[in-house]
Amino acid sequence: MKKIAVMLANGFEEGEALFTIDILRRANLDCDSISIGEEFVTSCRKITVKADKILGDSDLAEYDMVVLPGGQPGSTNLSKDERVLNIVRKFISDDKKIVAAICAAPMVLKAAGVTKGKNLTSYPSDDLKSMFDDANYIEDQLVVQDKNLITSRGPGTVFDFAYKLVDVAGGDSAPLKQAMLFDRLLARK
Repeated sequence: MKKIAVMLANGFEEGEALFTIDILRRANLDCDSISIGEEFVTSCRKITVKADKILGDSDLAEYDMVVLPGGQPGSTNLSKDERVLNIVRKFISDDKKIVAAICAAPMVLKAAGVTKGKNLTSYPSDDLKSMFDDANYIEDQLVVQDKNLITSRGPGTVFDFAYKLVDVAGGDSAPLKQAMLFDRLLARK
């Protein structure tokens, strides 16, 4: 079974983090929230959650996927943490590991120096888009996968993002989409 780490820093976007954790756990995947600081982490809208684990000096070698939620200043806090950057570099260089980032969190990928030549997306602000001048920035997809890198646009794309992570981790998102009525939302279009 794949083991997944969702990284939390103060200022994280609550929906992107917590919906992703929820969906991964509904898929019976082993998913831990991991704080880069204290046990209690406060989101960008001042919601405090208790992380499952604290990063410490771990390189997360026992995990198969690392997920970086967006939000500000959460994404900036992740991008300034050398432990997180080293984990991203290590995971992206191992084709058996997955790195996933949503909204503003692809800035962490840039800080880690792993965006060159990659297909990716992010929240569609000019500041973020211009950051990825060394990558192939894709604006017309909600979720972009380039080998072992998965990126997504923002809070409104979190379900598409999380279901993609379920499938990539070896789960099956179809029954979840049905049970969570996501398939009915798609049928309305």
